[in-house]
Amino acid sequence: MRIVDASEVLTAEEETGTFAVLSRKPLSASEPLPIALPTAITARLYGFDAENRPLITDLPGLVGDVVVARSAVPLQADQRGCTLVLLFEQGDVRRPIIVGVLHDDCPAVTRLEAPPRIVSVHVDNERVLITADREIVLRCGESSITLTKAGKVLIQGAYVSSRSSGVNRIKGGSVQIN
Repeated sequence: MRIVDASEVLTAEEETGTFAVLSRKPLSASEPLPIALPTAITARLYGFDAENRPLITDLPGLVGDVVVARSAVPLQADQRGCTLVLLFEQGDVRRPIIVGVLHDDCPAVTRLEAPPRIVSVHVDNERVLITADREIVLRCGESSITLTKAGKVLIQGAYVSSRSSGVNRIKGGSVQIN
């Protein structure tokens, strides 16, 4: 196979594994290409079916139809109505593959704020320190312990027991029992 430079115009007819050269003149913007290039198509995300497969609508030639698609990119429920970029498996419009989401036409994507801060966890074999900016919640079944930014410690559960082999002290600005 030989390498041709960008100024050569190619035809889609293959001759012994290479493309035939029609001319060496550069293409002008008004001249159509002599070969058909794959075209990306846009459509809208309609939603998801019961198996969480994406459903798309507004496909050219299938106006009003909703078609099940496969996706090469992760999609989320809040992206409903966003414009998608599609290619078609073997050129079949009923077998779309989603290859992207247009961010400039998708409020769910363009209005994302800065990524959430990562909670830090430090372990030094003697102490575990877990920090967060707003709240820490430890939850198991019906029980939870919540620490808030305002300094509140909320302990909830179906049964709460406090035991001590030494002093079990309750101290506060005011103490309310029942």
